[in-house]
Amino acid sequence: MNADARQAELRQQLHTLGFDEVRFARVAGAAPGAEALRAWLAGGLHADMAWMERTAEKRVQPGLVLPGAQSVILLGVNYWRDEPRKGKDPSRPVWARYALHDDYHDTMKAGLVAAGKAIEKIFGVGHADYRYYVDTGPVLERGWAARAGLGFIGKNTMLISRRFGNWLLLASILTKWEFTPDAPLTKKSERRKAENEKDVGLLCGKCTRCMDECPTGALPRPGVLDARRCISYQTIENRGIIPREFRPGIGTRIYGCDICLDVCPWNRFARTARSVLLVARGEIAELPLRELLELTPARFAEVFRGTAIKRVKLAGLLRNACVVAGNSGDPGLLEPLARLAGHASPIVRAHAVWAVFRLTDSAEKILAAARAAETEAVVIEEYAWNIQHSTFNAQRPSPIPNTNDQIPTTNP
Repeated sequence: MNADARQAELRQQLHTLGFDEVRFARVAGAAPGAEALRAWLAGGLHADMAWMERTAEKRVQPGLVLPGAQSVILLGVNYWRDEPRKGKDPSRPVWARYALHDDYHDTMKAGLVAAGKAIEKIFGVGHADYRYYVDTGPVLERGWAARAGLGFIGKNTMLISRRFGNWLLLASILTKWEFTPDAPLTKKSERRKAENEKDVGLLCGKCTRCMDECPTGALPRPGVLDARRCISYQTIENRGIIPREFRPGIGTRIYGCDICLDVCPWNRFARTARSVLLVARGEIAELPLRELLELTPARFAEVFRGTAIKRVKLAGLLRNACVVAGNSGDPGLLEPLARLAGHASPIVRAHAVWAVFRLTDSAEKILAAARAAETEAVVIEEYAWNIQHSTFNAQRPSPIPNTNDQIPTTNP
């Protein structure tokens, strides 16, 4: 077979392995998105994710990751599952869609191992001639994916596919083999190509739904995410105190957030995932908030074993559950919250205190013993702030609705 025929054979084999999109980009100069990455880091918009700074140059220069890199293979796995929206308990915690699976980093890795073997067999190369990652390595996957025509970078900073909407998990393979590159998407009216950061929102038109709907204002400009204000960052990457100003905006979202993805009109093209490389864990979405507030270490390990949710550990999930409880308007949750005010983790205790004050005007009485025993400054400060500002609404707000019931996924 000639080079083009071998590339076509590889594309077909990777699709058979479970990758819904297989595209190729050529390495030439700095990675697409390099300029935007540097500006984002310089502005401190990455919050405390110092690893983004440490790996910045590798992300910009693929040759620092794989010396002699000539091409990048971009792979996308569709994870969309249509879920019934009517009749769901509006107070039930909402999870990022990707989290309702076994950890995709692990399950997709199996596909990448097989992909590597296919490359070796078809092109006669060795293991040292390629390197793969499932969005954990120093690779600007979205930029490369846009250059390869897999989609375009939306105003929500996500890669948007014309075939799958916002619902692709990305993986990449750096190779020393020079593949024929695929063409980027083009906006016909302007003959522009979605191959660099200047083409953010290429096919968004005048739509700004993602920016308008973000409850914490994490998208200040098209294609720019302020991680400090992002619900996904606060509920996953932030291992400490969630700033009080963002807690009400978190609503019922207990792990991650899909709002800026959900509202995108391009999701009208979403289709149910093949799930060759994914293992659904839909039962997690049915867990009641009270059960989450009462999790023990053993139960946490049992329920979330093998999922990405385990990353936040038990204390992180209890912290998030406290915030959701504080937004629920449900005084029936005061009992487990009061117990969590005495939890071993000061992070959990602080958020439990906030939640109790949100749900009742008797918070000082309920928490009297816990407050008297408290020695951690961060929790003492939480008591002081809540006593001073009294966030309880005497009319008790209605439980915050599940925004997934309200968000359109098609054009009006």
